[in-house]
Amino acid sequence: QPFVLWFEQLGIKDVPLVGGKNASLGEMFRKLTPKGVNIPNGFAITAPAYFYLLRKSGTDKKIKQVLTTLNIKKISSLMSVGERIRSIILSTPFPEELEQEIIKSYRQLSQKYNVAEADVAVRSSATAEDLPNASFAGQQETYLNIRGEKALLAACQKCFASLFTNRAISYRQDKHFNHFKIGLSIGVQKMVRSDKSASGVMFSIDTESGFKDVVLIHGIWGLGENIVQGAVNPDEFLVFKPLLAKGYEAILSRKLGDKKIKMVYTNDPEKPIKNIKVRELEKNKFC
Repeated sequence: QPFVLWFEQLGIKDVPLVGGKNASLGEMFRKLTPKGVNIPNGFAITAPAYFYLLRKSGTDKKIKQVLTTLNIKKISSLMSVGERIRSIILSTPFPEELEQEIIKSYRQLSQKYNVAEADVAVRSSATAEDLPNASFAGQQETYLNIRGEKALLAACQKCFASLFTNRAISYRQDKHFNHFKIGLSIGVQKMVRSDKSASGVMFSIDTESGFKDVVLIHGIWGLGENIVQGAVNPDEFLVFKPLLAKGYEAILSRKLGDKKIKMVYTNDPEKPIKNIKVRELEKNKFC
């Protein structure tokens, strides 16, 4: 099984290999790029690479041993077990062949954008994210504005470790999922400098009514992580698809959010992003 697959090689059928998030990114990149939609390029470190890391280093045996001490009814036990497992993964160096494959792919991505070291988002994509009886989405970590090979490898380690956050362990136990049947893929994608402008989340239907003829868009100043975290009250736009398709003005409604903070880049590799206050002029303006 490959350690790395580029977005152009991925589609929705590849969820077992790269998880729902990366499979969807691959589907978008392949289908929409030819239509002129500018989607940032990237690659996925596959779930088989994660399982290979665990097996090759013997980390899987160590994790299993720690899990035997778990008492899921005690918060203190859950916290202790989670911390020990994450510490084991964070202290496990990547096998050389896996590390080299990640570094080679990162260099290729940087070359595609004609930069020495591309700034990338490093995003977790579990192989079980949205199922009929369970939703694992949002349980693992994402790291933004990661630049350089050393920083990338460290962020990947943190993503792998985040498969064993306290919440994720508890949820899997509660839903009777085997901890070692769920793998983690990592998406490494060129970032868009939305910290200099605006970003948003788009829903293909109205999320409250289920009405399918509208698109709901939430927008904020700066990087989009604040929308995902619910940290900012965003602007809201409701767009009517049939009018849009005919080339007419299609915004049915728009509601101004207060957008008190925005997330921007820093020059500190230890803390590559930060929140700053939004100027009064921006607060009262649609993004």
